[in-house]
Amino acid sequence: MKVSILALIAMLNFSGAGAASAACSVNVSEHPVVMRIGKDEFRIAFAVNSDTCRESGCNGTIRYQAAWKTEDGSTSADRKRLSYSIPDGATRSIAVDRHYFDTSEGKHTTDIVHVSIDKVSCVRS
Repeated sequence: MKVSILALIAMLNFSGAGAASAACSVNVSEHPVVMRIGKDEFRIAFAVNSDTCRESGCNGTIRYQAAWKTEDGSTSADRKRLSYSIPDGATRSIAVDRHYFDTSEGKHTTDIVHVSIDKVSCVRS
């Protein structure tokens, strides 16, 4: 009985080591590109880089917060989640999100004050 328990523990440790080596990691640009499209419409682009995704590709999500301000002084912040994908053979990609920031549906000109990244996930494809 002791031998089979030791063998089971060894197999669990071995499978855990394999899972750790299969993990992927990505770097996301600290400064996303913010493009104004209209008075209250924006595109926010994130550069996603990873050397570990070259062989099989990977995908995940970027959770971020965008703080904004209207011309009348109102401020707010939105939290969003954006999906990205890095295809097989590539080490980089771009993820672009579309936003409308206003308190009254396009009546104000808004400005993005700050964009911060909260969390980035990564899974091999």
